[in-house]
Amino acid sequence: MEPAVEAWSLNHWTAREDPVIIITVTAGSEDQAAMAAVDSFYLLYREIARSCNCYIEALALVGAWYTARKSITVVCDFYSLIRLHFIPRLVSRADLIKQYGRWAVVSGATDGVGRAYAEELASRGLNIVLISRSQEKLQMVAKDIADTYKVETDIIVADFSSGREIYDMIREALQDRDIGILVNNVGVFYPYPQYFTQVSEDTLWDIVNVNIAAASLMVHIVLPGMVERKKGAIVTISSGSCCKPTPQLAAFSASKAYLDHFSRALQYEYASKGIFVQSLIPFYVATNVATPGSFLHKCPWLVPSPKVYAHHAVSTLGISKRTTGYWSHSIQFLFAQYMPEWLWVWGANILNRSLRKEALSCKA
Repeated sequence: MEPAVEAWSLNHWTAREDPVIIITVTAGSEDQAAMAAVDSFYLLYREIARSCNCYIEALALVGAWYTARKSITVVCDFYSLIRLHFIPRLVSRADLIKQYGRWAVVSGATDGVGRAYAEELASRGLNIVLISRSQEKLQMVAKDIADTYKVETDIIVADFSSGREIYDMIREALQDRDIGILVNNVGVFYPYPQYFTQVSEDTLWDIVNVNIAAASLMVHIVLPGMVERKKGAIVTISSGSCCKPTPQLAAFSASKAYLDHFSRALQYEYASKGIFVQSLIPFYVATNVATPGSFLHKCPWLVPSPKVYAHHAVSTLGISKRTTGYWSHSIQFLFAQYMPEWLWVWGANILNRSLRKEALSCKA
């Protein structure tokens, strides 16, 4: 009986344990297969990483170069900001008469930035020729400048929106004068920010004749004399709206972009002949262009008065060929340069809608 028991026990053990052994072996095979797959993936990853290592290093170098370049650019921009708007205030003022000439011509000189720029030049001893369309305002401003700063003044009554017939008269009035500085300030702005189809045809023609043609032809009149004397300065006042396409100021901003490019091209053409050409790109200044009582007038550090702006702008003459003329405007210009176009357009739409709403509420 004993062998039978052993056989039963063996059979019993085999019957009960064989499935367990089979399951165990099967589970072990799956683990080994999974580990083999992981090992194969890891080996594949290492091979790919090894083969791509040179590309990763190249991309890292490109990233480091780009970051360093942008960092250096930002540092240089802030150094330029300090050099233009703070260092000149610590040193003696330049002798503009010796540097450029005795007479300055300022167009659009009876109000705003034009008048303030003329007064700042007069405070430095230059005689001033004022050009505008209102004889009464010209006489008043000319007398005020002459009495305050003890300089000579002259006036030319000219409506730049009239077309080309006025320029022969201007050329004749300016001949035989030692014109050292020309300030192209005259310009036409929208009544308030508008969509293009809402702008009148008269305004569009004025933008072409005044913003574009006037600056071009005034330069054409005075530049030959400057080249002959081998000295002179031409300042053309553009606008911060020329930095990027500005909706609701389409024609105006485009005309100011022309002035900016025109001035920069002239600088390349005539710098070697002793002529300094400056493109002045102000952002908002507290003139009658901005709605009186507007929120813009409540930020004097951001939106300076014409007098403050002109004082800073004249100090950059002969130093920078393209500048905003005022320290906070230069910061705005830096942001405008680095921001994407869609962000500029979004912000311009919000600001111009607000200005239009304020202007229309003031009219109502």
